[in-house]
Amino acid sequence: MLRSYLRLTLFAFGLLLGVQVPGFVDDYAKRVEAHRLESQQSLKGFQDTASKFFKGDMDALVAHYRVSDDPVMRSDAQSVAHLVERAALLEREWQAMQGAWYERAWHLATGADRGLFEETLQAYRYQVLFTPEAILWGLVCALLLAWLVELLILTLGWMSGAGRTRQTQQRHWR
Repeated sequence: MLRSYLRLTLFAFGLLLGVQVPGFVDDYAKRVEAHRLESQQSLKGFQDTASKFFKGDMDALVAHYRVSDDPVMRSDAQSVAHLVERAALLEREWQAMQGAWYERAWHLATGADRGLFEETLQAYRYQVLFTPEAILWGLVCALLLAWLVELLILTLGWMSGAGRTRQTQQRHWR
């Protein structure tokens, strides 16, 4: 009986853990989009200048700043270059978060920007979503966790000889 309750508890834990995945993926996508929009706003003036003088090429604008005779412009070249690099990173992250739910989850698990991931994790508040996607994630995680723990316990029990009677052991050793 205790074993049944432990299984149910493990299943419930897996279920609650699994329903967090879509919420976290959504929070990460919203954070990326907010940073991306802010980055675009920060570059707006520079983008206008690049459009006017360099056919919209921000790299050409940065290169021009770097070779300028004006020390202030040379100094600002690094700042503008950093803004351009950050905007490109946020654009790539935003594009990655536009795919199907499994593509977004895979990106978060394997290729997400560490800084944005940590920022999202720090601000994340646990939530239980009742969407088909969250329910599916919850059930899959619950079943997988319960199955893996059960398999681990059975394997450890089998390796230690638990559950075998002396008579069975003697019959196998003859």
